Amino acid sequence: MKKILITGGAGFIGSEIVKQLSTTGKYEITVLDAMTKQIHGEKWEESFLFKEIVDKCSFLKGDVRLIEDVMEAISDNEYIIHLAAETGTGQSMYRINQYNEVNIMGTSNIFQAISTLGEKSKVKKIVLSSSRSVYGEGKYVCPKCGIIYPGARTKEKMLEGDFNMYCDRCGNRVEVTGTSEDSLITPNSLYAFTKYAQEKMLQTMCPAMSIDYTIFRFQNVYGVGQSLKNPYTGILSIFSTLMLENKPIDIFEDGFESRDFINVVDIAAGVIKSLGCCESNSKIINLGSGVGTSVIEIANMLRDIYDSKSEINITGNYRIGDIAHNFADTTEAKRILGFESTVDLREGLREFCNWVLGEEKDNSGYEKSLAEMERAGMFCKIK
Repeated sequence: MKKILITGGAGFIGSEIVKQLSTTGKYEITVLDAMTKQIHGEKWEESFLFKEIVDKCSFLKGDVRLIEDVMEAISDNEYIIHLAAETGTGQSMYRINQYNEVNIMGTSNIFQAISTLGEKSKVKKIVLSSSRSVYGEGKYVCPKCGIIYPGARTKEKMLEGDFNMYCDRCGNRVEVTGTSEDSLITPNSLYAFTKYAQEKMLQTMCPAMSIDYTIFRFQNVYGVGQSLKNPYTGILSIFSTLMLENKPIDIFEDGFESRDFINVVDIAAGVIKSLGCCESNSKIINLGSGVGTSVIEIANMLRDIYDSKSEINITGNYRIGDIAHNFADTTEAKRILGFESTVDLREGLREFCNWVLGEEKDNSGYEKSLAEMERAGMFCKIK
């Protein structure tokens, strides 16, 4: 059997990869995970995600920031899927050292460990989970200038309630189009910067060490197992806990900001395909549905599924670092991996909601997270 290490393998995406890998009978799986409170709660041994994988892998509770933990985990593994990372775009803008330490130094420790092991290392390939956030606002079409990559929106415009995108050259309004892997890299948050730093580290160190690699830029991943305790994991968990109590839903900006939602089942399948696909070596690949869905659409779908009485309010408030729109051009994923999004969004949301109904809800961190961001000047309320 092939031996594989998954860092962050007890997390939302990692646990699904472990489950799918374990059914193949081809891999001996080791998971390294710090089991942080923000993801797993106070009693990590009782968390849903941990229970999903505990009998499917060898589990090591450890931190990628600690070289000794990484050394132990790598051992004689041939493949590494590197998922361990801090993931909150907004949180990254004020917990700067934390994001650098986990995302950048954690990745550095993997290469340091391989280097220290020398000839004893058996690592053949590293697969990295990067993020669409490296594109910043992504690719747009201007009626006058053609394809452009606009800069971040200005505070002045957003304070006026204008959340549209404009051409930096001629000032015309522009329309979003699918962002391809060769698009301009313009990180708008520290989180995005750290993910791009991870990418460049692989592109530099893997060839030098004769290790193959594949880099995936994930879109907005959702599905069963998504943390209900972490206020930085996305709107589905936040909206769900509020809707089940029929509390009002405050939507940022104008509600038309859109994202490419991709189910975790599809993400895991795409990552696993790359392990045995030579054509994916040295490639950067978008994984998404290729379809943009607005936040207000998501809110309405969730409210219908829960049959909630929550009032949906468009607040005009906004967070620094958030983008307006984005969806992936998935041509390369289809060409190289034969990848297709198989889970319909509405059906995927229904499955997610059914799972949420059986879980303990905890929305205590959401308001606190907004207060932290406001104090740091990263969350702005329209007066």
